[in-house]
Parts: sequence; structure tokens; C-alpha cells
Amino acid sequence: MTNTPDKIVYTARASVSGGRKDGRVASEDGVLDLSLTAPKEMGGPGTGTNPEQLFAAGYGACFNGALQAVAQKDGVDASGATLQIEIGFGPDDTSYALTADLTVTIPGVDGETAQSLVEKAHAFCPYSRAISGNVPTTVTGIAG
Repeated sequence: MTNTPDKIVYTARASVSGGRKDGRVASEDGVLDLSLTAPKEMGGPGTGTNPEQLFAAGYGACFNGALQAVAQKDGVDASGATLQIEIGFGPDDTSYALTADLTVTIPGVDGETAQSLVEKAHAFCPYSRAISGNVPTTVTGIAG
């Protein structure tokens, strides 16, 4: 199923030169301007960022925003939530693939409530919805 916005309210624009081994990425407004290098685990120097770090940061920020929205709807203050995200990268049968593991600690709630909230956030988050069915993803809620 394709999820298409009814209305585009913001468009991010970036330019990329080179690639994951020796490149550069910059946002149109210049706020983001980073060197790209492969991590040491992949034979690179590990001195710049890489696409998986950028994806983890974007996905994590989006997911935390989704969590705030669903928690507020349920009458829960999740403003103190912290999220740890791991984006795995490795070969598959024909190319390369990703995995995603999100662990969210929510202060002031029990474990069952934390898990329920992260599952609702996962169903609501645009990044989660975008990768659904393509990227093995786990979401874990922890009482804080």
C-alpha cells in the first residue's frame, strides 16, 4: 500500500556528491553540511557520517514526535521519553538491506503502557509506515 500525503506542507532538499565512502551531503538552506565516509566496520576511516546514521537520526526524531502525539491523545505525558535507535546495514541475497530497532524509555508509565504507546507511535510515524514490509523493525517500550 502506498501512503501519499493529501497536501505537501514541507519539502526537504539536499544535494549529495560522491557517496557513502567519500562524499558530502548538504541541505539546500546550508544548515546541514556533512562529510560522508564509510564506517571503520566497512573498511572506511569512520571520520564522517554515513547514510545509516542520518537515517537513524531522522527516523528517531520523527518517531519521538509520533510518540508525543499518540501519548497526548491518550492523556499521557511522554515529553521525557528517550529513544535509542539502531539501523543495521548488511548484504542480502541480491544487494544490501537494513534493519531497525527502536527502544523507547518513557518515564512515569508502566511497561505495558510504554509498549502500547510505542506500538501506536509505530503505526502513526511516517518513517515507520514508509519502511513497513521492507525493513525488519522492532519497537520496544520500557517503563522509565
